Amino acid sequence: MKNANINIYPQKALIKFEGKNFQGQIDIAPRIFGALKKGGISVGVISQQTIENGVSVLVEENKSDKAVLILEEEFLEEKNNGTVGAIYSIKNLAVVGFISGEFNKILSELHKNKIFPLFLNQVSSSGRINLIITENQSEITKSIVETEILDKARGVHLVLLGHGNVGGTLIDQIIKSHAEILRRKNIDLRIVAIANSKKTLLDKSGIKENWREKIKNSETETRIDHLILYAKENHLENLIVVDNTASESITKNYSLFVKNGFDVVSSNKIFNTLSISSYKSFRRLLRKNKKNYLYETNVGAGLPLIDTIKLLHLSGENITEIKGVFSGSLSYIFNRFSMRQAPFSVVVKEAMEKGFTESDPREDLSGNDVGRKLLILARELDLINEFTDIKIENLIPKELQNTDKESFISRLEELNAHFQEIKEKQKPHHVLRYVGHLYGDLQKEKGILKVKLLSVEESSAMGQLSESDSIFEIFTESYGDRPIVIIGAGAGAKVTARGVLGDILRISRAKTA
Repeated sequence: MKNANINIYPQKALIKFEGKNFQGQIDIAPRIFGALKKGGISVGVISQQTIENGVSVLVEENKSDKAVLILEEEFLEEKNNGTVGAIYSIKNLAVVGFISGEFNKILSELHKNKIFPLFLNQVSSSGRINLIITENQSEITKSIVETEILDKARGVHLVLLGHGNVGGTLIDQIIKSHAEILRRKNIDLRIVAIANSKKTLLDKSGIKENWREKIKNSETETRIDHLILYAKENHLENLIVVDNTASESITKNYSLFVKNGFDVVSSNKIFNTLSISSYKSFRRLLRKNKKNYLYETNVGAGLPLIDTIKLLHLSGENITEIKGVFSGSLSYIFNRFSMRQAPFSVVVKEAMEKGFTESDPREDLSGNDVGRKLLILARELDLINEFTDIKIENLIPKELQNTDKESFISRLEELNAHFQEIKEKQKPHHVLRYVGHLYGDLQKEKGILKVKLLSVEESSAMGQLSESDSIFEIFTESYGDRPIVIIGAGAGAKVTARGVLGDILRISRAKTA
């Protein structure tokens, strides 16, 4: 391990000395030193701004008020004639001192964590660097410096929103794989907060296996501003908020998290299908704050679909069409319904019991979930389609579309006759598939987006799907009539949670690069 010799010197203050123009006035610094020395005040660091209109002096905090009075008296004439504009102190500061040749990298990491030194002092001959920061940021600054110049595991602190089917599975995966991730990747993943709409569990040292019992007994009310404040008060660096809810209200806080130093990982599809103005505005905010937003599981659960489309598009490849079975839950339902004699309602309930559907199965059967996924892919191609542009075949009869969740589930049998009739009217050796399709001139502003129940040949790629598999066919100009095909498990808590964990690790590894 390298010897960093990182020290924190607390209880400091900066004396700011501002004026119109000090250029050519070579006696300013000596007069400041002289006056303060005469008053018995030791000066730690002095820095003159390059624009020649300001000087900063570091002193002990308990001497800062006296230092201001001494300098105001020394430069009374200059203040009266306007050469000196203001002399004042900034208190509650600390100095973090260390030796390193990796200063630019350290400064970049500090900025990513919303730490901006008031100024720095560099001694080129020894490589010594002194950072002057607010005192409440001294510990997190030291931790970041240690991570960059020592062989110390990078601490990544996670705030997890939602602990249902996917969220709970993710929490268990992170806790179970913690030691292995630490050993293989030198990343210390710590879950510091778990929250649902009502309760929050907090532990800055990292939440452990008994989290279910602890959150059950928690009396801490869930508030987004309190989660952010908790991270700040405990000086937690490398923050990632993970949204495993289906809540639109949670997505409204993404910007607030980013502004407060969080990266965002989400399995929640709602944000990426809000208005195109919100979509673009958030990405500008991400660039401004140098933050990441990853959402690979928005389409295809754990399949590498969004990344593939991003890479093709960024490389200049002209994607001409995307179609496939986008919903793992509907894939399971129609695979089973096509091959068995069981009523449609029985198959839907099986999918619900296996955790393949959304918590409210109407989200799947309405086609909205597939529509959102299709729109997300369209926007990855820089198309500006809105959700209202999608033509969606709703699988729920009109008389059941406005019922509540419980009533709908209790009346599922009313769908049986309708879907049995569709099934029996197919051509021989055909099966039902619920298909999303993006096509048209995708070099223009908008594409054509359709979601529809189709009868396809049993021998086709879509027809051969099994269980909850999804399939995506990506047609491009270069590949012609031979699409890029991505196929695999498209639903299930384990594969979705694993995909979310993959996004978390991608952000964490980028922080260590």
